[in-house]
Amino acid sequence: MSELRFDALAGEWVGIAGSRQDRPNRPAAACPFCVGGIEAPEPYEVKAFPNRWPMFAPGDPVELDPALGSVPARGASEVVLYAPQHDASLASLGPEGIRRVVDLWAERSAALLARPEVEYVLVFENRGADAGATIAHPHGQIYAFPFVPPVPAREAEVATRAGCALCGEDPGDRLVFAGGGWRSYVPYASAYPYGLLVAPTAHLPTLSGLDEPARDGLAAALADVLSRYDRLFGAPFPYMLWIHPGTHLHVHLAPPRRGAATLRYVAAGEVGSGTLMNPIVPEDAAQALRDA
Repeated sequence: MSELRFDALAGEWVGIAGSRQDRPNRPAAACPFCVGGIEAPEPYEVKAFPNRWPMFAPGDPVELDPALGSVPARGASEVVLYAPQHDASLASLGPEGIRRVVDLWAERSAALLARPEVEYVLVFENRGADAGATIAHPHGQIYAFPFVPPVPAREAEVATRAGCALCGEDPGDRLVFAGGGWRSYVPYASAYPYGLLVAPTAHLPTLSGLDEPARDGLAAALADVLSRYDRLFGAPFPYMLWIHPGTHLHVHLAPPRRGAATLRYVAAGEVGSGTLMNPIVPEDAAQALRDA
């Protein structure tokens, strides 16, 4: 059983999931996500299902009291299949295919937030082996937390104190895409090489609250920038993607690569200080992505 242990030094909860050590690592046999596989025995367009090796599992709500030291990791862990084609990617699905994924993200987010043990839902994807993906089939995941995690909690606190940074920002020469009520741009203080933010121009808080045009706009924006990633170095581009709802909905894209054949390793000085250091100037990254 997974558990949350309280780190008294950092003042934060840490997930401990020993069972995940036994999960498959890039299986060489039949893909479990292809139609007919163990996780997708029937035909599908998009599909969500519980992770067999969950970090968070359903159950009665628990009190997150640091004095307890550890508590069961309540919530949910789900896998989202983007398409039945094994050699596809989120980018290759185009706006129409991505729109189906957006609808499923929104549906599952709303359903999970309705559970009493869930406080926050994080949609995310690790694309490619360099980003930690263990199965090549196009897919992402959803974690439903019993608390608001530190990063989105900090973003919400800053927005409450200083106002919404996404509403007030003019990306200027860091803009990569604009259309359908959405913008994609390299953040002014981007922590990752070729990192991007994708956000609506309107102050919209949740995936499930997006209307039809806004969902179309998000799908088009993702189709554009993810295709640019693949064109940047003429090869499938690894990335980490996560979606932060709550204040002003936005998508973070964080590639682990700083060159065509060069990974960007997060060093001890960055982890130890909590200060990431980007070797690519954000304006240069934006120009490269516009050119792609």
